Amino acid sequence: MSTFSGLGTALSSLIAQRQGLEVSGQNVANANTVGYTRQRATLSALPASSVPSMFATSTGVGQGVFTSGFERMGDIFIDARLRTETSGAAYLKQLSASYIQLEDAVGEPGDTGLSSQLSQMWAAWSEASKSTDGSAARSVLLERSADVATRIGSLYTGAQTQWSQTRTTTQSLVTQVNTTAANLADLNGRILSITNAGGSANELMDARDLLITQLSGLVGASARIQENGTVDVMVAGNALVNGSESATLEVSGASSFEQAMAGESVTVVWSKNGASAGLDGGRVAGLLTVMAPPNTDGSGGLLTEAATGYNALAAQIATQVNALHSTAYTEAGYASGTTAGDFFTLAAGKPAALGLTVAITDPKNVGLAAAGAGELDGSIGEKLAALATASNGPDATWSAQVVQLGVRAASAGSRASVAEAARATSEAQQLAQTSVDTDEESITMLAYQRAYEGAARVLTAIDEMLDTLINRTGVVGR
Repeated sequence: MSTFSGLGTALSSLIAQRQGLEVSGQNVANANTVGYTRQRATLSALPASSVPSMFATSTGVGQGVFTSGFERMGDIFIDARLRTETSGAAYLKQLSASYIQLEDAVGEPGDTGLSSQLSQMWAAWSEASKSTDGSAARSVLLERSADVATRIGSLYTGAQTQWSQTRTTTQSLVTQVNTTAANLADLNGRILSITNAGGSANELMDARDLLITQLSGLVGASARIQENGTVDVMVAGNALVNGSESATLEVSGASSFEQAMAGESVTVVWSKNGASAGLDGGRVAGLLTVMAPPNTDGSGGLLTEAATGYNALAAQIATQVNALHSTAYTEAGYASGTTAGDFFTLAAGKPAALGLTVAITDPKNVGLAAAGAGELDGSIGEKLAALATASNGPDATWSAQVVQLGVRAASAGSRASVAEAARATSEAQQLAQTSVDTDEESITMLAYQRAYEGAARVLTAIDEMLDTLINRTGVVGR
């Protein structure tokens, strides 16, 4: 072995320990960087020379150390679990948020809720039946009835507005998905170029993983790692990102609430062929569920089901009130034998909730008297007031709808909380694996520092030995 070989061994250690120290410094610098994965320099021993040079023999001792790579301290299985949990949590969170928004619009229980206005209308019928010879109570009745019709219409309009906002949000999120996918494809290309050139692209891989997790929360994306270091991103089994190429999604189907109520769905499709993306997770899938059209049994999407309920309630109020009021007589009509007719009307060509109006404008045209009971009779008014407590009356129907909404909202909130807890647990596991511990890095840096100092001392010792050999050999005794 050459006398000078020790210099190379010491030099290799100086280089390797310095590189390890730089990696630890990079970790400390990014201790608070979101998405950063801590790294470690992988050191490997250089083997002894197997072919000795002329006039030299091998002692079997290695030739030092080299940095064979820079390892990211992540775990692909923990990452995959986090993305799965993120997908489900985002879906349920969106459903819960939509239920909360609809509940706020309904405003039950409360002084401004429909239940309160229905109670006021039935109370007005009762008061009118007790004072049939005056117009004040009948005027109040008309006002209270108009309030009920207006409130039902505003509930329907609120569901319509929320549906439009939901669709706009869906369009915006799909655009964000396409942009993120394009960025991912670009990162794949850059990472492949760097790794093929023998470089380290760990920071770019961190950025890529962060984008994949974001896509999981949007459309339930999953990742498939390729042998060349690139990542394919899958959505419902189809490739959104394949190497350095990305596909695009677009929103299709119903563009208005009226189309949704008529049975047309809103879907997310692949731009290249129009096939349904089949989203089964993520926030966008939650939005699509909220906007689903009604089924034949009246169920369906959250908003269309609510609107169907408003229409049914409006039609029920008009039908039941008109059925009694059309048999009643006004004071003037009693003498002529003419009944009062319909109290409510439903406009043709409109949803019942929007078309419900009070047909009577003059308080004198409110019918309260039953046939043969006298012109000042109020028995029909009493029967109408009794609808407030009828088991098949509008109040019972509305109460059932409100209870159903509350139960579903509470269930959605509970499931969202459980899913979020599972997601947070997975995220904590990932952070425990990938995040930087500054205390640990301090110890690691100290180890590299001591190793660097030791290599420098070896270099100094060999230098002194060579100085003795070169400059002092043969001068003894002179």
